[in-house]
Amino acid sequence: MDFQNYFSTKGLKGRIQQAIAPETARALQDFCGQEPEFAQAIEQSGKTFQQCLDHVAQGAGASLSDFKAYSKAVEFYFPGAKLVFQMRIDLIGDADKSPEAEPARNLTVSFDSLLDF
Repeated sequence: MDFQNYFSTKGLKGRIQQAIAPETARALQDFCGQEPEFAQAIEQSGKTFQQCLDHVAQGAGASLSDFKAYSKAVEFYFPGAKLVFQMRIDLIGDADKSPEAEPARNLTVSFDSLLDF
């Protein structure tokens, strides 16, 4: 499947959908690269990216976090799938250079328990 074309942001309807489309498309494409089974689920879903964005936008109200948007998008294509969010702060700026960086120099926080899904 041509995911670049599938996740095109041209011609999308809805203000919220248009606002969240570029980053949601990028995230979903990244997930497809990480997990071939997820890519296959999208290919076989028969669903459009517009339908995905409509699902994500439902109940968005005045705001919608990236975490919530990506989670809803993944669930749209693969019911029961859950995203695991992890953010890291590198206090000295060399974590990318040295994968063996001392754990004390990098702080990791899981946001899963903070999100209200």
